[in-house]
Amino acid sequence: MKIFGHKPTASAWFGLVIVAVFVFLALFTPWLAPYGESANIGGTWDEPSADMWLGADQIGRDMLTRVMYGSRMTIGVALAITSLSFFIGIVLGFISAVLGGWVDLFFSRLVDVMLSIPGLIFALIILGVFGSSIPVLILTIAVLDSTRVFRLARALGMNLSVMEYVEAARLRGEGLWWVISREILPNARAPLVSEFGLRFCFNFLFIAGLSFLGLGIQPPYADLGGMVRENAAAINFGMMAPIYPAATIALLTVSVNLVVDWMLSIDARPSGAPAEL
Repeated sequence: MKIFGHKPTASAWFGLVIVAVFVFLALFTPWLAPYGESANIGGTWDEPSADMWLGADQIGRDMLTRVMYGSRMTIGVALAITSLSFFIGIVLGFISAVLGGWVDLFFSRLVDVMLSIPGLIFALIILGVFGSSIPVLILTIAVLDSTRVFRLARALGMNLSVMEYVEAARLRGEGLWWVISREILPNARAPLVSEFGLRFCFNFLFIAGLSFLGLGIQPPYADLGGMVRENAAAINFGMMAPIYPAATIALLTVSVNLVVDWMLSIDARPSGAPAEL
């Protein structure tokens, strides 16, 4: 079976399967979870049993249910952040590359200023002032992440904007949006798709890190980073409660990276080289 015209490697297949499982669970968690997201059904850090396969958390909620809902929430927020950051970064990056001049100078210097501020510190300041609601969280991290996307999109746009087919479109009198959407974007799709996977992993880990610090996704919503923080004391008693959300974070991150590595190997293959057998 081929994907994007190429046969995935064994590691890529592993990543694709795991990512597909996470997507399936994220879509159908309300119907697949054994209990409600906030239902208290046991004691503090109860051991795994037939009723609770992964045991209970610090206030007696089913850990399997919490991991499923936490994965759904963290993946959904990370996907929203990455999508918004790519929209902002790609549009502004391509506009800067095509128009050049003072437009390019303005956006490039603005991005340089934002990149000079450590992202975690900037996010902590904004979230500390405006709160950690999900819309504020998405918008804040998306704006910060869009600076990296802008740099990539601008570099790709500058290389593509001097190609003959782009010059031909300009000579035909095509407008800015037509040139970007019909000529530049399709030819920059491969590296942008690969970068999307990398930025998703970064945002996924960034959200988990903020939640671990108490400034990410707030209760009553389940979140993987917050679950690690809430159940961290269980380690002192030899219990596995914080290991489950931490392992979920690691598994999804590794799986997405395996898929991205395969896609990057496709992009790096010389023109005319045969696909892997």
